Amino acid sequence: MAKLMTEMLKGTLEGIVLALLAGRPAYGYEITARLRDEGFADIVEGTVYALLIRLEQRGFVDVTKVPSEKGPPRKVYAINAQGAEYLDEFWRSWTFLADRIQQLHQHDRDPQTEEG
Repeated sequence: MAKLMTEMLKGTLEGIVLALLAGRPAYGYEITARLRDEGFADIVEGTVYALLIRLEQRGFVDVTKVPSEKGPPRKVYAINAQGAEYLDEFWRSWTFLADRIQQLHQHDRDPQTEEG
């Protein structure tokens, strides 16, 4: 199941991270920790950092450097208007797909749909 979960997450992780940032801005390690708190235990920091770079390049987040007590300044990521628009589209698409998948799942389990 882990391999399938990884493949499914590839297409949805941008939306998931933007949803976290819609709640409040965060830096990379904090985002990874929040993902793990939400049950995404297999997410590694490198994946999150690469994704944050893509989100920044696509113009979905604003980045602020904040002084750190330990080492160089931290990059804090905040969703911006363009990211919020993308997140809205993500949720519409997610709802559409989840509804269709649920219908297929119900159809597959419904004994009345079997031909006798």
